[in-house]
Amino acid sequence: MQSCQTDTAEKQITHDLTYHHDLDNNDNFSPDGKWLVYDTRTDDGGIAESARIERVNVETGEKQVLFGIRNNAVWGPGAGAVSYSPKQNAVVFIHGLSNSTRENPYQQWRRTGVIIDDTHPNVPIYMDARDITPPYTPGALRGGTHRHEWSGDGQWIGFTYNDAILKALEDSTGQKRNLRTIGVSKKIRAVKVDENVENVSGEWFSALVVQVVPNPALGSDEISQANSDSWVGLNGYAGQNGKQQIARAFLGTVRDRNGTEVPEVFIVDIPEDITQRGPLGPLEGTDTDFPMPPKGTIQRRLTFTADTPHPGCSGIVRSSPDGSKLAFLAKDRSGITQIFTISPHGGTTTQVTEHTSDVKGNLRWHPDGKHIAYIFEGGIMLCDAGEGLFKERVQTLIKASANVPGNLVWSPNGKMLAFNRLIKNEIGKATQQVFVLRF
Repeated sequence: MQSCQTDTAEKQITHDLTYHHDLDNNDNFSPDGKWLVYDTRTDDGGIAESARIERVNVETGEKQVLFGIRNNAVWGPGAGAVSYSPKQNAVVFIHGLSNSTRENPYQQWRRTGVIIDDTHPNVPIYMDARDITPPYTPGALRGGTHRHEWSGDGQWIGFTYNDAILKALEDSTGQKRNLRTIGVSKKIRAVKVDENVENVSGEWFSALVVQVVPNPALGSDEISQANSDSWVGLNGYAGQNGKQQIARAFLGTVRDRNGTEVPEVFIVDIPEDITQRGPLGPLEGTDTDFPMPPKGTIQRRLTFTADTPHPGCSGIVRSSPDGSKLAFLAKDRSGITQIFTISPHGGTTTQVTEHTSDVKGNLRWHPDGKHIAYIFEGGIMLCDAGEGLFKERVQTLIKASANVPGNLVWSPNGKMLAFNRLIKNEIGKATQQVFVLRF
């Protein structure tokens, strides 16, 4: 990225102020960079009330509906949090269960992932199988997947997860068991289950890859929650053996020596074969515990801020394209939130930004692997993540305004940065609209 100068001001792409066009901080550009995909969630109902997945052409403003739900209600099913594949003309998104009602609505543990080929709108391909009827099925999950993200080669999809079986156990015992964790799906083979209104067969094989426990031992690396995850590199990272290792980076919630919860950066190495049972238990889970990670899965803690004056990490952990650096938010010595990076092998962290007030998030690496865009004081900044004086490495792409931008996403060639802004209509109601900045 030789120059970061923009050739035009930001351009508004969507203009219908009657509904949201929510990019949701996902991977929204089509592989050719011509389309942006989004959901139509509402302020009150959220994703449950999003009845459509749409895309807009960044050149012409043409809109197309890729998926629509007839008679969708405030309680669901809902469709949202959509991402494009980097390799295929296909999108993946959350779909609530078809039997959603006022009494049994869309929930974190009542949803699945659906894929749509953008040349065949409204033809759903159910990605992850769901089986909540014992005996459970290897390759199927028992709850709800969320924030689906394609790997760089398009062969995997990662996600966060909540388990319906353990949510029911929590409700019946009063003991915390509804813990968020992380899983992956791979297009190995279809997983068929005994289908009913709660069970769904899927075309991809799914497994959970991160172990969470209700009560982590104080001062240990055990975690009670895993989220804010993303793939490490477009094709993994270089392992100690020189081979590329596929992995996901995430925030895991540990407990310090005093019992205080602290989010730290973790990584999980994922084996190519996720169909083999690991040492922690069955892939399909039991009536009292999660589906367990497959054989060869290795979960590691990378940061150790719990005993520092300003403990905790935040934001989605974002990897550089080559997988050599993981970017996240944490507080500096003065207690100001900044961008830091760390190697997927661990070691010392590197402070990237040196602002005098908090970085607000939305970290996104430019495809060149050298620059990071982010939100700061109501505007969009771009920082070279290398060495040198900070003031010479950082520049303002979009100045601060009352309508703070969000949900940043780069086009595949790095020549466009898309984002959302809230724009008010004639009666003062604000809706998310899509904008782009060209380079």
